[in-house]
Amino acid sequence: MAADTQNRASRRPQAQRIGYARVSTDEQATEAQEMELRAAGCDTIVEEHGSGASRARPALSKLLREIGAGDTLVVVRLDRLARSVSHLLEVIEDLAARGAHFRSLRDPIDTTTAQGMFSLQVLGAVAQLERALISERTKAGIKAAKSKGKQPGNPGIRERRPEALAKVAAAQKAAFGARIQATASQWLPTVRRMRPDHTWDDIARVLAQRGLDWTPERLRRAVKWLVAEHLADPALLRKSPPRLPEDRLMTLVAGIHASNPDLTLREIASQLERLHERTPRGGSKWSPSSVKNLIDRARRSGLLPPEPKAIPAP
Repeated sequence: MAADTQNRASRRPQAQRIGYARVSTDEQATEAQEMELRAAGCDTIVEEHGSGASRARPALSKLLREIGAGDTLVVVRLDRLARSVSHLLEVIEDLAARGAHFRSLRDPIDTTTAQGMFSLQVLGAVAQLERALISERTKAGIKAAKSKGKQPGNPGIRERRPEALAKVAAAQKAAFGARIQATASQWLPTVRRMRPDHTWDDIARVLAQRGLDWTPERLRRAVKWLVAEHLADPALLRKSPPRLPEDRLMTLVAGIHASNPDLTLREIASQLERLHERTPRGGSKWSPSSVKNLIDRARRSGLLPPEPKAIPAP
């Protein structure tokens, strides 16, 4: 067992520094940023051409989905990464959830150091204060408008003007896309492993066991948006083939196992009971042997890779 652990550790890739260089237009170049990033030890650099006011950055979204534990995302300045303090904190929170770090070369932000974390906490406090002040000013403005007989809100929306409604719809679509990209690293890998062999209901149940609250329809709509933005394979939206009840159980168990290979047979059985799934014989209590039989069937059918052979101790 010790030898197997050492072999796995030796195969694990070393932590790396990944640079992110962004310019606003295609006419601008990232060479100056790349020089600083390479001087800071970045072997890999991701380039992006896009406005700083927009969160729709496919290259950055892909980087955040694929960055590994221990890796560090490096930028030359904070404004190359985030459009606001809240956006910066959101990105750093996503990195922290993956066990990754962040560093800005020209700012005192480095989440691998105590001083850098203190600076980050100061930024968080500033963002919280900013939100509180905006809220107070908004409430005061509404109160003053009402005292003068004015109605709060956008008059174009109240009057159902088409141009105003179109702007609101565009803003809602952009906000929806930003939320999808910000959380995709948490659920999209599971969708890619299970679709289209599994139904959206099955995938939503697997995600629920990991603490992710998705309905089948919301999940399908999120994937549809990613496909429309060329951020996901259209094959994910194909219709699931009809399956016999036992085949559905096999694919469900395979999806749970693929999402978390460290789960024991007993833990998978407990998850199936919490999902109120009936056993192949119609019972309510699952045994580890029933789970193992379905996993073995999934391996034979190609839903799961063959079971790895144990490495003998020297």
